[in-house]
Parts: sequence; structure tokens; C-alpha cells
Amino acid sequence: MADKVILLREKSEPGDESSFRIRYAEVLNPSQLQAVTHRDGPLLVIAGAGSGKTRTLIYRVARLIESGVPPGAILLLTFTRRAAQEMLRRAEQLVGDRSRSVAGGTFHSFANLMLRHYGQAAGIKPNFTILDRADMEDVLNLLRARMGLASRERRFPKKSTLAETISMARNKRRPVEQEIEAEFPHLVEHAREIVALDRQYEAYKRERGLLDYDDLLYRFVEMLTGHEEIRRRISESFRYIMIDEYQDTNLVQAEIVRLLAFTHRNVMAVGDDAQSIYAFRGANFRNIMDFPQMFPGARIVKLEENYRSLQGILDVANEVIARAPEKYTKILRACRRGEFRPLLVRAPDEHTQSRFVAQHILELREQGVELDEIAVLFRSSFHSFDLELELQRRDIPFIKRGGFKFIETAHIKDVLAHLRVVANPTDAVSWLRVLTLVKGVGSRTAERIVETLIAAPEPEKALVASSALSIARGEAADGLSRLATLVSTMRAASRRPADDVAATVNYYLPMMRELHPDDYPRRERDLEHFQNITQRYRSLESMLSDMALEPPSDSLGGVLATDPDEGYVTLSTIHSAKGLEWKVVFIIWAAEGRFPSPQSVDPEELEEERRLIYVAATRAKDELYFVYPIYMFDRAAGYTMGHPSRFLQDIPPEILPTATLQEADDTPA
Repeated sequence: MADKVILLREKSEPGDESSFRIRYAEVLNPSQLQAVTHRDGPLLVIAGAGSGKTRTLIYRVARLIESGVPPGAILLLTFTRRAAQEMLRRAEQLVGDRSRSVAGGTFHSFANLMLRHYGQAAGIKPNFTILDRADMEDVLNLLRARMGLASRERRFPKKSTLAETISMARNKRRPVEQEIEAEFPHLVEHAREIVALDRQYEAYKRERGLLDYDDLLYRFVEMLTGHEEIRRRISESFRYIMIDEYQDTNLVQAEIVRLLAFTHRNVMAVGDDAQSIYAFRGANFRNIMDFPQMFPGARIVKLEENYRSLQGILDVANEVIARAPEKYTKILRACRRGEFRPLLVRAPDEHTQSRFVAQHILELREQGVELDEIAVLFRSSFHSFDLELELQRRDIPFIKRGGFKFIETAHIKDVLAHLRVVANPTDAVSWLRVLTLVKGVGSRTAERIVETLIAAPEPEKALVASSALSIARGEAADGLSRLATLVSTMRAASRRPADDVAATVNYYLPMMRELHPDDYPRRERDLEHFQNITQRYRSLESMLSDMALEPPSDSLGGVLATDPDEGYVTLSTIHSAKGLEWKVVFIIWAAEGRFPSPQSVDPEELEEERRLIYVAATRAKDELYFVYPIYMFDRAAGYTMGHPSRFLQDIPPEILPTATLQEADDTPA
């Protein structure tokens, strides 16, 4: 009888795939696998749009735990608590409840925990109170009043603007006065007072044991920098650090990452330089570009397989970003099959652009595409004004993200009120709005004047008649006289609505600058675009009827609903669309002079505009349309010829063909 043979095997080493329960090579593509199986040392994962970065992070957590790393030594930093919770929930599905010990959360929540635990040694009492943004604004408002900076005689920035200015300066690690000069030039006249207010604000917090959101990060950096033993203990506690959306970090957050990793350098940063679009919130593009300098010897892995879009859409996105002077070169490749080619659509004017989008949405719905699978994206919120009117005219329900619907904005309502009293002199509601804008006229005085005006056969004459002047005197009387001149001019025969709008805007602009000193440049752009929309109307009544067809919004905020059961088309600024996806995407106003924004002038700003159009294009799964008007209206220059955005002009026509809209000839043959 033959002897029994016993086979000897070497003991499985950590990292030997046979020692892992999860078959990583079977569930990840090769690039994802490289990132997930990376163990020690710095790693930068350049995750292209739709390339499965969240999946990569989740499997990296699981891999580390399966490799024997204590879950409590893993730190996952994200930009929302919800994102961290979702990733750890999915990691738990892979490795069980061991993942519950992983430290996951936002930079702010982690800084809060560390300051409470170690802050005493750095002079920070552990029972400090956190001021949220609303609290911060209220404290600034209180101090503003104490310093005598808030009065009717002298307009001063409102509390939300003050909070934004101070916060941005802190996130960029530069003095408040420099931030005002660079980002808020219309507030330069108040710079000295804002700096003094900031000093008072810092003293107020210090005396009462208060920290705002920015302080959490700033004081955490101070503690890590100034106390090596604390820095060492925290760094050794969290030996594996992962950061999501690294391209959105600000200077303070990047410094936190560097300090946390100083004993081990086990940092995995996941992000996409091509999707760095939040400089206005303090995000710093240099963080992701300079990661290899911050962590010499860093390994770079690129995720280029796209699971969202068809290749034709990715070809356009690749062309856009290929012309960026500074980037991590990558080429997105589609995992889905399909032959669709995006289109660059030339419309004669803005209204035809809106008609095309609305008509194609209806055609898509007939083809079975759900409305909530369709999005219209734009660079600035006011770019959708005309489209909003066209959609409501055709009973197409929509929801708007990233800005108010234009009829809801105070400055548009103010201008419309002036036009309504011309069309209907007995419109008491509009008269009240118009009159209370006049300096020196309060609500009670306005009510008494309205009674006089409605009873008069010619209200504009009654405005300056003795009956009205006896109610309002001095400065108010002068204002009423100017208002009467405006109304009388607009009531003249044979005037186009656009002329009335132009006259009203010219009359209203000085008021608006006083009413809204914080952001009047943005509101001026809204009014300019509103004038553009009014060019097509032949009667004031038809224009006002279109503007009045807005049904009340429901609890979703900003929803125009005709049938809640069929969903809504999404209208969104590109900034608000990041991270989302739709089957069909229209990008309107893809025109030079609108995209890039005319406010973007230096090279860094222009390159962020390029990244914006890349982000917009990569939201589309099946169909993508860039649309722009050939004729564009400018308040200063009148009608000008429109051209496609500079970011689209050099794309070969075989990748981005052009279509020109023409009116259909419906006459019978």
C-alpha cells in the first residue's frame, strides 16, 4: 500500500490574496485595485468623473481592516457627515461591525473632538461653545450695533456678508483687508470698520469661550503646530488617513492633513483636479496639484474608467480639459456602449434657445424619458430667467437649484411693481411697494398716498399734487416728484416695453445700491439680463401676464408644479450640480461673454471656468447639448454677435458637431 502524501504550504502572508475574504480583483477594476491594495506611504488617487471613487474609498477601508489594521487607527475625512456615514455603512456590509470603530466625519467634527480631548494643554477649555453660521452672524450684528455701524443714514454690510468676508479671509489665511480688496471690492469703503469689527468679534469669542466653525480648524492647526507631543499622539493614533474630495480642501485643511501624517505619511487623498470649482468658498486648487511636493515620493493612481457617460460625451469632456495648462493628464474611457454625439446648438436669440430646450424636453418625455432625468445647467443663476418663463408657459414642471427663480428676487419684484402701476394705476399692492422704496416714505405714509392716487383720474399727477405733498414733505416729496416723472414718461403712447424697463432700471439702480450694498453688482447683472428678456415683447400687458403666471411654490422651495406625479426638470447652476447626474443635460448660454463669466479675468479664474464646463459636461449619461444664442443683448452695447465659449471653439466638429436652429415652415405645400 502506497504511503499517504501530505502537501505542505507556506503560511499565508498579510497581503497574500488568499488571506482575504473579499475577492478584490473580482470586484474592482485594475486602477481601483491599485489604490485599494496600496498599504503604506502617501497615495494620490486622481478620480475622474464617474470613475467610482466612493467605491474605491469603501474597499480601501475594508482592505485595511482585513489586513489587520485596527479600525480605530483609520481616519476618513469627508466634506459632509452624511457622506462619511454612508461610506462607513457600506464598509460595514463588507467587513461587518468592525468598521464601526473607524473614525469618520468632517474636518470640523474631527477638529472639535481633538480640541475637546487635547485642547486644555493648548489653553483651550474643553467646554467651549460652538457658534454655527447663524450664531456668528448674530454676534457680528450685535457688535455692529454696539460700534454704531448700523444706521439708516449710512448703509453698512449686512451680517451675512460680514460673516462671509471674515470666514473667507480665515480659510485663505490672509488678512481681512486683503480679502476685501481681492473678492469684495465694492466693500472697500467699509474695510477699516470691518477690520475693527473683526477684532471686536475675536475678543468677544475669547472672553466667552466661543469658537466658530473656522476657529475649529484654525485653533486645531495652532494646537498641532505649537505642541509637538500632542501632534505626535494624535498622529500615532490615526495611522491611516483618507480624504475625500481633496480638490475642495482649503489651505487650513491641507495643513491639518500634513500635520496629522507627520509620524507615518500614510495619507490617501482622493480627488479630481479637473473638478476643482469652489475657489469662491476658499477651496485651493494648489492643494491637489502640490500633493506630491507636500508628500515627496507619493504614488499617483488615476481612475479613468467612467461608469456614467457614453464615450461621445467623454470625448468632449476630454477635449475641454486637455487644453488646461496645468493638470494631471487623464483620458476618461466609457464602460457603457452607445453612439450618441453631443451637439453644439446655435439659436438665433435667447428666446429661441429657451424654445428649443422646452420643445426637446417635451419630445424626450414623449420618448419615455422621465422629467427628473433631465437637467438644464448654466453658469449663473440669472441665465435661466427666460427659460423659466418658457417652461411655465408650456406647463413643464421644474425645480431650480442654486439661486432663486428670478420672479422671486426682491430687485426684479421692485422693477415689476413700477411697470404694473403703469399698466394698472389702481393696483394698490404695487403702489405700496413702489412708494415704500422712496426715501422718507414709510408704510403708513404710503398707505395714505395710495388712497389719494387710486381716487385720482391721473395718479402720476396726483403724486405731485398738493394732496400728496401735504402727506409727504422734504426728501420724500422730492422722491415722489422723480417717481411721478418716471410714471408719466412710461404712460406716453407708442412706447415699447423694453423702453419702459430701461427707464425703470435707470431710475431704480441708485435705490438698489443703497438697499443692497452687499451684493448690488450681482443684482445689476440680473437686471441687465431681465432687460434682455423684455426685448421680444410688443406690449406691456403681455409681458406682465407672462411674469404673473408663476404659481405659488410648494414645500420643496422653488418648485413650479403642474403634476407632482411626473417629476420635475432640474434647472441648476453648475456649482450646485456637482456630484449629480442625469440622462439628458442641456448647458445653456455656452457663449463667450457668459461662459467664462466676464468677472473671471486672471488665469487662475479662467482655468476654473474651464473646469466648470468639464463638470457640467460629465453630469450627462446619455445626451448632452450645448446651446448659445447668435444674437445677445447687452445694456451698454445693444445687440452683439454671439460666439461659442472659448472652451468649445477648438473642439473638432467630428467630436462636437454644430446644429443651427431655424423656424419650421408649416405652410402646406
